[in-house]
Amino acid sequence: MSEEPAIITAQQARQTLDDAIRQKLGDDWRDRWEIISGHDYMCRLTDGDQNIDFYVDLLGNVTIEEKGQDVTHNAGRIVAWLVLGVSLLLAYTIARIAGVI
Repeated sequence: MSEEPAIITAQQARQTLDDAIRQKLGDDWRDRWEIISGHDYMCRLTDGDQNIDFYVDLLGNVTIEEKGQDVTHNAGRIVAWLVLGVSLLLAYTIARIAGVI
């Protein structure tokens, strides 16, 4: 009869995640890095130019993925600013036509 692997609890996963982050980035990692999203088994950090994802599986193994900002991120940011600008210009034009401004 084979023994089933022990699944870690959410508290153990959070501690494992915190330990992995401190080991990778140092004790003062909060000074440079910002938490984008996360929960007990996962955390995404960014420093503006680079993203680091930390994953803890149910057995307590940690996976770390480092990703830089790519063309998709930058293009998405530009599109968002353009949509905002066009929306403000459209709102101003409508208000001007309606005689509010």
